[in-house]
Amino acid sequence: MLENSLDNTCLVGMDFETADMGKDSACAIGMVKIKNGTITDTFYSPIKPPRRRVLFTHIHGFTWEMLKNKPTFAELWGDIHNFLENVDGIIAHNASFDRGVFYGTSQMYGIDAPLFPFYCTLKMARQNLQLKNNKLSDVCSSLGIELDHHNAMSDAHATSKIFLHCAKQSYNLQACRLKELKR
Repeated sequence: MLENSLDNTCLVGMDFETADMGKDSACAIGMVKIKNGTITDTFYSPIKPPRRRVLFTHIHGFTWEMLKNKPTFAELWGDIHNFLENVDGIIAHNASFDRGVFYGTSQMYGIDAPLFPFYCTLKMARQNLQLKNNKLSDVCSSLGIELDHHNAMSDAHATSKIFLHCAKQSYNLQACRLKELKR
């Protein structure tokens, strides 16, 4: 169980960008490793989505031409799996979305991804920050966190910094944990 002290804890801030409405359509992943309350490592990669149609170019800027020769999620899995080794949990803003993409894309490629606890900074912001809007960009603006929104690496970095801010404020970190998935 995650306590408010992040000592002896390893977490990963994670963000996905998607090509279409499918939970299996990851087209970029950003991850930020936090050990003992300090950012220690990052991982970023564009991902070739399973379908040629990229519907959200207007949001993240990716086109099929940019992604068609990138590695698939399955081809990146070894690196992703190694980055997530010995992790106690995953942090995301609107974590139900990123968790869905993580497991949906894994399932599509026949990958038996380990079940991780997911912690949601959107939920944490709603409970603790009293902002008019709790979108990632608004939370970052309120806390003075730099953000290049819809860049998976920047979003993962920002989400990690939001989580660290909340931990330093002694907010109840368990309250933002999503319900466990069952196999």
